[in-house]
Amino acid sequence: MIQTLPLALPGTLVDHHRIDMTALYSKGWGVHLFDVAGSPSGEVYALYGVYRHTYGVADEEQDPQKANFGYRVINRYSAGGEVLASAVFRTGGAEKGDSAVADGKDISLCVLPDGVLAITATPDTTTLVAPDLSRVLAVYDSKDGRPFKGFTPGEGDAFAGSISVTPSGRLLCTVAEYGVWRYGNVINNLVGVADGALTADAKPVINVLASLDPEPAHQSAVDLRPHATYQGAPVGMAHRPRPSLTELAAGEDSLLKWDGSRLGRPVALSDSLFVVPFYARTFRGGSRGQPFVFALLDDQGEMTGRLHGLHEWRDSPFTGFCRNVAADAHRGHAFHLNRYGLYAWNKAGVLRAKLDTGTKPFKPLTHFTLAACAPNGDLLLVHNKQHLILRIPAPDDLTRLAATAEEALRAYARERTTLKKQWGPVNWHWTTSSTPVHRI
Repeated sequence: MIQTLPLALPGTLVDHHRIDMTALYSKGWGVHLFDVAGSPSGEVYALYGVYRHTYGVADEEQDPQKANFGYRVINRYSAGGEVLASAVFRTGGAEKGDSAVADGKDISLCVLPDGVLAITATPDTTTLVAPDLSRVLAVYDSKDGRPFKGFTPGEGDAFAGSISVTPSGRLLCTVAEYGVWRYGNVINNLVGVADGALTADAKPVINVLASLDPEPAHQSAVDLRPHATYQGAPVGMAHRPRPSLTELAAGEDSLLKWDGSRLGRPVALSDSLFVVPFYARTFRGGSRGQPFVFALLDDQGEMTGRLHGLHEWRDSPFTGFCRNVAADAHRGHAFHLNRYGLYAWNKAGVLRAKLDTGTKPFKPLTHFTLAACAPNGDLLLVHNKQHLILRIPAPDDLTRLAATAEEALRAYARERTTLKKQWGPVNWHWTTSSTPVHRI
């Protein structure tokens, strides 16, 4: 079923801070997407941020109309597309004093097999939230803020920087390490699988399958990851899977071209086969043409191949930083959307479809971000300016993707018009005052 869902701001938040939604983002405020996740029941969760920062206005300013602020908001949608509830929490997490949610970088969402929502971020912070968004159930926080804060071994209780769920409920995770590419902070570097349940009372051990940087620098015994093991022992220092992903990708080429590379969020093609994206260093002057790999990794840690058919320049994900990969694990299909096209592969890594955004029917896709696949395989896209989620039904046959996407884009235009009449958005900002808002 094709759906169009508004990324709705809670009206209470808009009213409290008297947000002027007619103002341009250049005036110091904005709304931006972090992630979207679907549940097996058909519900959808969307995580986004809203902020205001005006130069010269002190953080201590008491007038809500003038004060700087930063929030993250989660919306919960029913299978029919109705906004059921929202949860609001400050950026900065528990450090702000009014939120139990652990903070971090590269924040993402995942619906666990029991329906609980997991908010994950780097370095290895995982917050469990009730499915109805009413409360925080548990927090696993590494409390590793290097280089800006000191690090006390054993003080934190880390889990994962990102989580994706396989069809049988295995947890495909990333784990951060200190000293990756000789940096002094903590960066996602490991990929692993956890086979037990993640609950408020217990967390499973992550079995590490692969690493990005083969030799993170300046590690010591305090940098061992007890919650992430390789061959039965905590990962850290020289104890890790080798060869690394970058060593395998480099082949006969120099590993230097992968120096400073970054690990993307892995997704599951099946219970035992995963897509692990990683990208070469990003440069300020432009990175189009830099190498990238969508590696196929099995649950024994073997790189069995990659998603083929993308050209480093003509299909570059560095343009616009479109780095998401999504997967329909039940059909064994993988998807990627960037400024040049929507691409689809089968489980063998063969490119089966490319929807060229240089053609008229698919040019509108340049305005969307591919956020995820729902558990039933539907593609969840978000319009970057109109703040609408487009749900595209997953085709059984990838040769039908072009027809399916074209129909969905036409439906999006119609449903957008209907929503405008119903919601009356201001500059494509949608607000709702009729749904519960929980502060977590």
